[in-house]
Amino acid sequence: MTVLVRQQPTSSATADRPKLTVVLPIYNEEESIPPLLEALVGELDGLYDTYEIIAVNDGSRDGSQQALEAAAEHYPHLKIIQFRCNAGQTAALMAGIDHASGDVIVTSDADLQNDPRDIPLMLAKLGEGYDVVSGWRQDRQDAAIRRNLVSRIANRLISRISGVRLHDYGCTLKAYRKEVLQGMRLYGEMHRFVPIYASWMGAKVIEVPVRHHARQFGSSNYGLARIFKVILDLVVVKFFSGYLVKPIYIFGGVAAAFMLISGVAFMSMLYLKFVEGLSMIQTPLPVLSAMLFVLAVVVLLMGVLAEIMVRTYFESQGRLPYHIRSTINFDKAV
Repeated sequence: MTVLVRQQPTSSATADRPKLTVVLPIYNEEESIPPLLEALVGELDGLYDTYEIIAVNDGSRDGSQQALEAAAEHYPHLKIIQFRCNAGQTAALMAGIDHASGDVIVTSDADLQNDPRDIPLMLAKLGEGYDVVSGWRQDRQDAAIRRNLVSRIANRLISRISGVRLHDYGCTLKAYRKEVLQGMRLYGEMHRFVPIYASWMGAKVIEVPVRHHARQFGSSNYGLARIFKVILDLVVVKFFSGYLVKPIYIFGGVAAAFMLISGVAFMSMLYLKFVEGLSMIQTPLPVLSAMLFVLAVVVLLMGVLAEIMVRTYFESQGRLPYHIRSTINFDKAV
């Protein structure tokens, strides 16, 4: 892929450039939509002659849909997806990605806090050979404690658990090669974990500083409760990354821990009985030992069932437990 630079498009300059798709999840952003699209189209017209903007109306309760429909009459590159009800930012991004026809996909918030002027830099990084370019809001214009501090703590925790070192997982402004996103299904708040998924599958990920502006219209749709949801989603992501193909490993590990504790409780019970002369019924150790032993057996059986389900899933869907980046000479006759 050639390095993307800002210039007026010509047939020779853009013939070898991939098509670009920009995905905008929208929820109650009626006032932000006109200036956002004006700035975005003004930037993209200087980069690409083949691009599309997919705006996903995530069940907005204001006039966002009407604003989008009015804008579509002036911007032929604008495409609109309207949800029946609010499904969340991850679902909106997933819908936009599913309907994207571009070889390169850029995601951005619609509240004017992300700046379209940062898109050329991100596309240039893709042109250098990276698969995912993630924005980093170094000078974040949000509430210092409720948003910034909590976000920093969450980002450090995510980096430590995932092993992928990024400063800002929550920045929606990201650029992807489309093949990185193929077959990826996202739920809950997992859209912020796409760089982690991609990195685990061998993609080259880079983080670049981007501009961040204070919100001009409306109020933020994020709250502190969202941090708790993100942590729970991260646990799921970590489980799928390490144990999707062999879930018996984690279930077996938990069962072994329960079995070990059960054994320690049982030996302690025997020690108290035959050395200290203390009756078994005077301690909770017999009940604790028995309960932990039964629990260990149950967890182990759950692991076996999980193994059966995983094998059924892969075989019925025709999916493979590995991902191939490219092949060489397989199309040549021997």
